[in-house]
Amino acid sequence: MINIFKIISLLEGGSYILLLFVGVPLKYFGDNPILVKSLGMPHGILFLAYIVLALLIREKMNWDFKATFLVLIASIIPFGTFYINKKYFGTAI
Repeated sequence: MINIFKIISLLEGGSYILLLFVGVPLKYFGDNPILVKSLGMPHGILFLAYIVLALLIREKMNWDFKATFLVLIASIIPFGTFYINKKYFGTAI
């Protein structure tokens, strides 16, 4: 389950970056919402999977409240999931 979390965290972080830095500017400055429409739902599913998996593995990872909170908050901060992967699993992109 930890390996699945690592994969989901990278996918969730990547989809978030694409949405924020490519999709949203295209939508509002280029009047082209196609990327937001096509990435919105997959990102939402990845976001929920990240949250659920983080809560499921927290005991196995021995995360206290502070660490769990940091892992959960990282999902809404750009590049946050990459930081979590590096900090807790020693892997980055």
